[in-house]
Amino acid sequence: MSGFTIIRLALRSLWARRMTALLTILSIATAVMLFAAVESIRQGARTSFERTITETDLIVGARSSPINLVLYSVFQIGNPTNNVTWATYEEIAARPDVGWTVPISLGDSHRGYRVVGTTDAYFAHYRYGRSQEIALADGVLFDDLFDVVLGAQVARELDYRVGTTLTLSHGLGATSFVNHDDKPFRVTGVLAPTGTPVDRSLYVSLGAIEAIHMGWQDGTPTPMSRLATPERLRQMRLTPESITAILVGAKSRVQTLRLQRDLNRYASEPLQAVIPGVALSQLWNIVSVVERALAAIAGFVVAVGLIGILTSILTSLNERRREMAILRSVGAKGRHIVALLVSEASLLAMIGAGLGIALLYGGLALFRPLLEARFNMGGIARVPGLYDLGVIAVVTGVAACLGLIPALLALRRSLADGLSVRF
Repeated sequence: MSGFTIIRLALRSLWARRMTALLTILSIATAVMLFAAVESIRQGARTSFERTITETDLIVGARSSPINLVLYSVFQIGNPTNNVTWATYEEIAARPDVGWTVPISLGDSHRGYRVVGTTDAYFAHYRYGRSQEIALADGVLFDDLFDVVLGAQVARELDYRVGTTLTLSHGLGATSFVNHDDKPFRVTGVLAPTGTPVDRSLYVSLGAIEAIHMGWQDGTPTPMSRLATPERLRQMRLTPESITAILVGAKSRVQTLRLQRDLNRYASEPLQAVIPGVALSQLWNIVSVVERALAAIAGFVVAVGLIGILTSILTSLNERRREMAILRSVGAKGRHIVALLVSEASLLAMIGAGLGIALLYGGLALFRPLLEARFNMGGIARVPGLYDLGVIAVVTGVAACLGLIPALLALRRSLADGLSVRF
């Protein structure tokens, strides 16, 4: 009996039990789709995470841990240990090995979303993903002292648009009891979605941050703050005394390490200069326990699907005693019976795994625009790769091994046992 004949018999046998076979294939497809999806999304998430900020050579802030500096300057999570003086910022910006700088000032919020004080340089030099620029979906960048530009998520969640008037709050909580309600801001622009923390922030000028705190002392307004009206503030030159962090681009990448060393040894005040990519990799290693847990869960789901194949064949084995006996009676040898049952298990697994991979990439193709716009997950593969083919091969191989169990049980039964009629 040739291998082609065995495969044909296996296909006909599965067709005869097509309802059971279909359910088994669907269970394997679901399990493999989940397993491959976890890996695919994990890779895409890691790539997107590491591309949250690109083409920025250094992030400079008050001395703390590199991860803390990246968290509050890029992800707007946590608080800085201290600020960087404006004099230090000007010295760094004037260095001959520095190509560009972006000052960042944090400390205020609006309905739980952080306010970032910066300059036009932020929108000119900030890059994410595959060196993508921040783009406006509507309106223009801030021009007046009390203009504000919204990230895409802020505009979407709060239903704000160009022309909306809003007030900022002092502090970073979702609820604040100290508001800058005497100095309202007007929305002039809404940024396009990036899938990064940029979407979750509001952007104003550095002068605006100084303006709303004019007359404040120790984080609370004094009676003098009411005298600082918007009209008067527009006539003033508002230079900050300090800022939270600095994004730095070196004139040459080969100068980055030397620049980092110089800033870490800065004599005037304690600074911390970190390379974003290195810090993001360290941060991912901390949170990667979640991805490992998801991969383990997906692996157990695949194991359950494979056990379903074994259960399906074992359950039908008692009903197929006569079929096995007839095959033996017409000349089929023991190895042919083994090959038949192993082929059935392998076909179920291979078809199910292939269907699962096809469903995964079909779904990714359908939802790719949403994933890229909302989560910046442009690193997800567009077509099946070697990993996916490996998953199909491994699932098929394990199923073939599991198929040996019912095959060996079938061999132990005698020919007379299968042909005898039981009442």
